[in-house]
Amino acid sequence: MSGFVDLHCHLLPGVDDGARTLEDALEMARALVDLGFSTVAPSPHARPEYAPVEVVDVRRAELAEALERERIPLALGRNAENVLDDAFLRGLSTPQARKLGPGRYVLVELPYTAPVPALPDILFRIRTKGVVPLLAHPERCLEFERKGRAAEAVRAGALLQLDIGALIGRYGGTAKKLSRAFLDDGLYAVGATDLHGPVGARDWVGRSLAELRSRAGEASFARLMRDNPATLLAGESLESDPD
Repeated sequence: MSGFVDLHCHLLPGVDDGARTLEDALEMARALVDLGFSTVAPSPHARPEYAPVEVVDVRRAELAEALERERIPLALGRNAENVLDDAFLRGLSTPQARKLGPGRYVLVELPYTAPVPALPDILFRIRTKGVVPLLAHPERCLEFERKGRAAEAVRAGALLQLDIGALIGRYGGTAKKLSRAFLDDGLYAVGATDLHGPVGARDWVGRSLAELRSRAGEASFARLMRDNPATLLAGESLESDPD
């Protein structure tokens, strides 16, 4: 199977803590293509300490040209990894909002080690702005160690993104346990790599994909890695999206 779409990947060089150089980005791209990916929506961190959107747009165009020049068949989409804070919430209704593709979805991360007790209210506020949050790697966030919290977030209108490396223990035992439980419960809408660099990428991404396919089955694997991500990137609605 091929045609995978990665909605969480730090592929653009020199804009955040992902690819450091163009050569790094091209090596990462080659690995992803070899593993079955056809499209990546690079998701640089939308934080003040990293490159602004104007620089990100330039780097995306430069990488697209380099991919074509090197004959690496990988299409690029527009995306960003947003921090769930007041600035993000204020900007959602403005042209400066850094969304996923042309539609109403936005990739957003919660703190790794701090609780977010107001999460249901925050998700409601996001949805009232006509935006659907795609929550990055919930299995790695303290808030989702609370029993039932991931299912509650889905009921509140959020989509969950699996970091596939968690399935093989890349982020420790707790993230591994939670990722497998959330997968078994059918809570994830998409899977993604959250790839930051080329070292070992073919190995760990390949093993993660194999683990996901084995645990989820072929139909769910295709839905998580190809069908749903492509739908979101195109700005179209999933059948499971709440009204």
